[in-house]
Amino acid sequence: MSTDLPVPETRVLAIASHVSYGYVGNTMAVFVMQSLGCEVAAINTVHFSNHLGYGQVKGTRVSASEITDLYEGLTQSNLNDFDMMLTGYLPGAASVEAAGKIGRDLKYKATTRPGSLFWVLDPVMGDNGKLYVAADVVPAYKNLIKDADLILPNQFEAEILSDVKIVDMETLKDAIKVLHERYRIPHILITSVSLPSPGAERHLSVIGSTLTSTATPRIFTVTVPTIDCHFNGTGDMFAALMVVRLREAVSTVEGLSDKGSWVSNDEVEAPNLPLARATEKVLASMHNVLLKTKQKKDIEVEKYKAKTDGKLEEDQKQYKLVIARASEVSVVRNVDSLKNPSVRFTAEKI
Repeated sequence: MSTDLPVPETRVLAIASHVSYGYVGNTMAVFVMQSLGCEVAAINTVHFSNHLGYGQVKGTRVSASEITDLYEGLTQSNLNDFDMMLTGYLPGAASVEAAGKIGRDLKYKATTRPGSLFWVLDPVMGDNGKLYVAADVVPAYKNLIKDADLILPNQFEAEILSDVKIVDMETLKDAIKVLHERYRIPHILITSVSLPSPGAERHLSVIGSTLTSTATPRIFTVTVPTIDCHFNGTGDMFAALMVVRLREAVSTVEGLSDKGSWVSNDEVEAPNLPLARATEKVLASMHNVLLKTKQKKDIEVEKYKAKTDGKLEEDQKQYKLVIARASEVSVVRNVDSLKNPSVRFTAEKI
C-alpha cells in the first residue's frame, strides 16, 4: 500500500502536557501528527520527567498566563494561521479558560471562512469513576465544550459533562443526545466504553455521533477486542490520529471542508459519516501498535525476571517501574502502522 496520504496540508496547534521520557500528551500527539504530515505548533501545559504511571515524577505545571503568553507570541509573529486545534490535559480551571480564549480567538478569525478552523477537544478530567483534576475544572469544561467542534470524552467524562449515568446503551444514547442538544456540540466520540455484554470476549467500544440540522444524533459504534495490558498515552494517540484521519475523511467529500464544523448533510447515515470512517482508521492503527507494544512488554518483563532469578516481584517499587517502562507505547518503531492502517473493525449504526 502506498504511504502517500490524501490529507491536505494541515497546521495544528496542540495544547497538552509534555514529558521528557515516554509518550503521553504532546510528546505522543506531536510525533503522531508530524509522522502523518502535519505541521504542529505545541504549547505544553506541564513539563514532567515522565508520566504518573511510574508512581513518581519531577517537573512543573505551566500557569495559565504562560499558556496565553506563548499564544500571543505566535500571534505577534503571524504564526497563528492554524487549520486545526487539539487540546488535551489542562492542569487547572484557569488553564481551561486560557485554552478556551485561544480556541475562541482562532474561531473568530475563521468566521469569514466556514470550516477553516476545526477544534478537537479532549476534556481530560478523570477515568474509572474518579476525578484526577480539581473540582472547579468540571464547570470550566462545561463552559468550554460548547465552542468545540469535536469532543473526545471517555465514558466517565461523558457522564460528568452530560449529567447522565451511563449503565447501558440506552443511557449512553441519552448522554449523547444531551451533549448535542444542551451544548450544540457537532461531533462526539466517547472512548473506552465498557458496557455489560452477553459475549465471552472482552471488548471496548468507541461510540460516536454527528448531529443533524435539528441536533438529532447519528450514532455509530466501532468495537475492538481488549488487550490485557495497561497503557498510558492511548487517549493522546487517539486524539492525534483523529485530527489527521478526520481531516482526510472530510477532504474526500466535495464541499464539506467549507461547511461549518464539517457537519455532513442530514441524509448521510451514521456508518458513512466522515467521523465513522476516521474512527475505523484510528482504531486500526492503535490496535496494531498496542498489540506490538504488549508483545515487547512481555519480552522485556521476562528478561528482567531472568536477571533477578524470578524474584523481581519481591521489590514492589522496582517491579512497578519495570512494568511502567516496558509498557511505554512503541509508537516510534511502528510508524508504518500509523501511516498504513489495515481496517478490521468497522462502524455500525446504533
